[in-house]
Amino acid sequence: MPHTSALVRAARIQLAAGLAGQVVALRRRLHYDVPVMTGSPDHVGRDSWWFGTAISAPSYMLAAQAWAIARLRRGPDERARQALRLLGTGMVAGYLSERLCRRRMTPAGVDPVETPIVLAGFGGAVAMALLSRPQPRP
Repeated sequence: MPHTSALVRAARIQLAAGLAGQVVALRRRLHYDVPVMTGSPDHVGRDSWWFGTAISAPSYMLAAQAWAIARLRRGPDERARQALRLLGTGMVAGYLSERLCRRRMTPAGVDPVETPIVLAGFGGAVAMALLSRPQPRP
């Protein structure tokens, strides 16, 4: 697969942004806030495991992403590629549905710490979704 190394790089960038997002969200108590449900600043730590935070995916998704990256670093792996495609696609939707992420991606909402994390995470998720698509056979 010609895009494997690019996919691994994109997934690693996104994972780093996700981990940084977890740390910043826990310190700043940035709870998730999407159209269908919202968390609480008092429960950010607990919610980060299953629902994520305002600027990162849930911990179980980051763990699955780390697993897929490790598998792809060893060589082509269809299950790992599919996992990254599913995760990347889901994360794109997550970043776009999260109220704080949308704000951080506008000129009026720039934060020197949160905005770079959100942009790197969103960009990495888009790249993961695109680079993990099945490639036509020659």
